[in-house]
Amino acid sequence: MTPLMQNYERLAATVIKGLERRQMEGFYCPDSASAVAKALELMPKGSSIAWGGSMTLAQVGLMDAIRTGGYEIIDRDLAKTPEEKRAMYARIVAADFFLMSTNAITQRGELINIDGAGNRVGPLCHGPRGVIVVAGMNKVVPDVESGIARVHLQAAPPNCVRLARKTPCASAGVCGDCHSPDTICCHTVVTRHMFQQGRVKVILVGETLGF
Repeated sequence: MTPLMQNYERLAATVIKGLERRQMEGFYCPDSASAVAKALELMPKGSSIAWGGSMTLAQVGLMDAIRTGGYEIIDRDLAKTPEEKRAMYARIVAADFFLMSTNAITQRGELINIDGAGNRVGPLCHGPRGVIVVAGMNKVVPDVESGIARVHLQAAPPNCVRLARKTPCASAGVCGDCHSPDTICCHTVVTRHMFQQGRVKVILVGETLGF
C-alpha cells in the first residue's frame, strides 16, 4: 500500500467517525470496484433506485451495475415534458434509494452540496428511504468554508462546461458569483446532522473521482 493510500485510509476513518456523530453511516473502499460492491450490498434486489446528476457514479461503474442488477430503475432522463418531469420527481422522492455524490465532505463529516434546480439536494434532505453517497477522497476538505470554496473553484466551472451553460465560470474558468439564468449555484445545502439515523450512507473511495 502506498503512503497516499495509507493516508486515505486513515483520513477516511476520521471522516467516518464524524459521520457517525451526525447519524450517518460511513464506509471506506480503496477502489471503484469495491465501492460498487459495497453500494450493491446496501441495496436489496428489487429496490427502486433513482439518482442525481453525478460524474462519480458513472466513473466508478455503479450506473452500469444497477441497470443490470435486478433493480427498479427510476430514470429522470426519460421525462421530457414539464408534466412528465413533475410526475418523475414524485417517483424519485418515493424511491427506496437515491444515489448521488457530494460536492465536498469535511473532515468532521459534514456534506456540502450546491445545486441548480434542487432536484439533487431535495432527495438528500427528505424523501427516499435511503440515500447512498459515493465520493472520492479528493473531495475531503478541512471545513465547511473550504467545501463551499471547492465547489465554486473546482466543481462548478467544469460542470458548467460539461452542461454547456452560459456562465462566467464556463468561459473564464473561475467563479463570477453570477446570477446568470444558466447558473447551477442556486441552493447551498450543508448536511450537519441527519434527522433519521442511518438514512444516509457515505461510501468514501480511495481514488480521485468527479469534479
